[in-house]
Amino acid sequence: MWRYGAGVVSALLLATAGVFLFRGSAQVEGPLPPPRPMSHAPAPLPPEPITVPSASPRTREQKRFDRYDKDRNGSVTREEYLASRRKAYARLDLDHDGQLSFEEWATRTTTKFAKADADRSAALNPAEFAATAVPRKPTVRCACPPAATEGDE
Repeated sequence: MWRYGAGVVSALLLATAGVFLFRGSAQVEGPLPPPRPMSHAPAPLPPEPITVPSASPRTREQKRFDRYDKDRNGSVTREEYLASRRKAYARLDLDHDGQLSFEEWATRTTTKFAKADADRSAALNPAEFAATAVPRKPTVRCACPPAATEGDE
């Protein structure tokens, strides 16, 4: 029983010594001197007005229209409209016979499956399946407060 008492007393002594050591090292010798003023400080510039460019709702559609209008005549013909589809079809038609088989259509998917199936079990476990996820770009959202106007000051 006396061993328990001695252990408690020694633990209290160690804790007390730790408190005194901590307080002793945390003391500051005195206040810091103020910074010296700069003798050649430049005059402050007046704040420039903040102008935020406005985006019209047509901007995105206009860009899309411009991508399709290859000859820049202000109209999209059927051939211009189908040109992107023809390119996509040509990339998928691996044997270039003008016909798209299921195997040709599914080539990218089967390749992705084969790369993800690390243990070659012909089945994906949850970790392997997670490797097939499409990488997404993170959306950038500004957490800045709204700009102050002249009336807010």
